[in-house]
Amino acid sequence: MKTLNSTTVSKLQLRNIRNGFKFKTHFSFSNNSFLYSAKNGRTLTLTLSFSSNKTVFSKLKTSENQSKIKGNKKSLQAPTTTNIEAPEPGGAPPATGGGSDGGTVKQPPPPAAAAESKKVGSWKLKGLPKKVLAVLSNLPLAIAEMFAIAALMALGTFVPQGETPDFYFQKYPEDNPVLGFFSWRWILTLGFDHMFSSPIFLGTLSLLGASLMACTYTTQIPTVKVAKRWSFLHSAEAIRKQEYSDALPRASIQDLGVILMGAGYEVFLKGPSLYAFKGLAGRFAPIGVHLALLLIMAGGTLSATGSFRGSVTVPQGLNFVIGDVLGPSGFLSTPSESFNTEVHVNRFYMDYYNSGEVQQFHSDLSLFDLNGKEIMRKTISVNNPLRYGGITIYQTDWSLSALQIMKDDEGPFNLALAPLQINGDKKLYGTFLPVGNADSTNLKGISMLARDMQSIVLYDQEGKFAGVRRPDSKLPIDIDGIRIVVLDAIGSTGLELKTDPGVPIVYAGFGALMLTTCISFLSHTQIWALQDGTTVVIGGKTNRAKGELSDDMNFLLDQVPEIVDSKQSDIVSG
Repeated sequence: MKTLNSTTVSKLQLRNIRNGFKFKTHFSFSNNSFLYSAKNGRTLTLTLSFSSNKTVFSKLKTSENQSKIKGNKKSLQAPTTTNIEAPEPGGAPPATGGGSDGGTVKQPPPPAAAAESKKVGSWKLKGLPKKVLAVLSNLPLAIAEMFAIAALMALGTFVPQGETPDFYFQKYPEDNPVLGFFSWRWILTLGFDHMFSSPIFLGTLSLLGASLMACTYTTQIPTVKVAKRWSFLHSAEAIRKQEYSDALPRASIQDLGVILMGAGYEVFLKGPSLYAFKGLAGRFAPIGVHLALLLIMAGGTLSATGSFRGSVTVPQGLNFVIGDVLGPSGFLSTPSESFNTEVHVNRFYMDYYNSGEVQQFHSDLSLFDLNGKEIMRKTISVNNPLRYGGITIYQTDWSLSALQIMKDDEGPFNLALAPLQINGDKKLYGTFLPVGNADSTNLKGISMLARDMQSIVLYDQEGKFAGVRRPDSKLPIDIDGIRIVVLDAIGSTGLELKTDPGVPIVYAGFGALMLTTCISFLSHTQIWALQDGTTVVIGGKTNRAKGELSDDMNFLLDQVPEIVDSKQSDIVSG
């Protein structure tokens, strides 16, 4: 047993409390002494004795049960012993302790089993998002999603879109399925007749978007945060382990910093340590690429589910209302005020090659509001559409609707033209001018055929060729005693109308994708240096252009000035 003073005891208490020892403190009042002894290798017994009866406050805190063990104020009338035990590290708190009456002091009961299970369940719920993020950010899963989307898009180009069910019944019958199993039932059940707004396509697209966001959150953003930190290395051995390392025997780390700053590096000094980097934008580029892809997918989804489309063939001189032509393409389609606009076809005409083939066709269109006021006028052609209020009107097709003629100086009369053959650009239209009694059962007349608006071929009542006339030539032709003048061939313009709110988003996404892809080629280079006496140890690494790092570093280090002491300087000058 060893006698200690009060200062020694206090230090001993603090040290051993941190080490996890048990303490037993005995208070008695027979004499003034401080005694210390060890028990069981892990229990310290401290006995303090006092000469008179006094009120004593005892307070002992442990690292595991500070809130439960507080100082108890006791009035001591007789010699009293108080035992306070700190739990073993990692062990359970003590259940009993000696009181002033020698009885047992009950400790608070442990938490209920239900509370423990609640904590476990709460921990599982907290860990669930991390597990989901880990699964979504898996690279093979993202690649599989991209392949699935590509396959669905290819199928969408193979299967005609937006046709009536009867079309698919005939083209993909069940008795003769494509590849032995693919029939109309697959198309209509899975929504492949409107592939790009079908649930399976949009679901796969949403899953890919979730994977991109998860990858950005779990991988790219933490990488940027790490890259932005000033990570000094204070060990020459750690610096020499970098991808590139070298040493300058007589150099100053400040001079190296100046050279690096001149080369475009961000330089930081901390005592004898240096950290420099450049090309941090290259670390942000993957995040920008992901955001650009998300913009493209969001714009494509909005186009597929929030657009309106329609087509119409309108004869020259007639009108139509935009809202009567457009139809929604998805559940997000919302009409606008522009749908009440009326379109009037002022004129339709065509340009021709020297060979007589159609070169271009034009439509002179006027737009009117509800009050009949013209708000816009433009002549459109192929690849030169009209845009108004989010609506785009394209010139896509043409046809002939009527022939305007004079008969025996009477008229003019409009004869409707009917399509006889439509095969791409090879079109043929025909009309019939009755001759004689219209109520006769054996009605005869003059036939007229037109392939375009340049010339009209006429046949007599017997079907024999009678001649060719050009519209607007005002040159008459006599057939079976009837004088005919072809005044004009009235054409019809084929227009396609659509609204596509996703186009600006898609364009912005592709622009951002091109920009961030170029930025991603920038190398993020990091350099560490340490002043070790008169020697500067340098190390560096880069994420791209690793083969060029050595050449770049050698070029920079060659510019660092060498430190020469005064004796060598005198020798050189002498």
